[in-house]
Amino acid sequence: MVVEITCEYLGDLHCTATHGPSGQTFTTDAPVDNGGKGEMFSPTDLVATAMATCIMTIMGLVARDRGWDLAGTRARVTKEMVADPKRRIGALTLTVTLPSGIALSDADRTCLENAAKVCPVRQSLRPEVQVEIDFEYPE
Repeated sequence: MVVEITCEYLGDLHCTATHGPSGQTFTTDAPVDNGGKGEMFSPTDLVATAMATCIMTIMGLVARDRGWDLAGTRARVTKEMVADPKRRIGALTLTVTLPSGIALSDADRTCLENAAKVCPVRQSLRPEVQVEIDFEYPE
């Protein structure tokens, strides 16, 4: 499947992106530590966001196939940048919290966690990017 996204540089380190199929748009800014104002998501923030939402989407696909309702699942992601040898994302740390009241066996949890580990965004990252995913299952 091919999806076209068009981007435009607006000046002052701001860019817009338009999703071809839906027409939805958003604007980015460079982070403060890289000369921007940090007024919006930075491109590397979007990578972190993409990983968190991808993991929840993949988990949602597994859950849908099994009749589980994961509505209310949340993910918190932190992104750490490194500068050596070049500026890049060094680590992404995620905590995925499932909603309380969902009854999942240990095998069900393992199934969801394994699905999360193979999300396409994670598989697209360089091996040098450290990724840690923790799962919380409130009672």
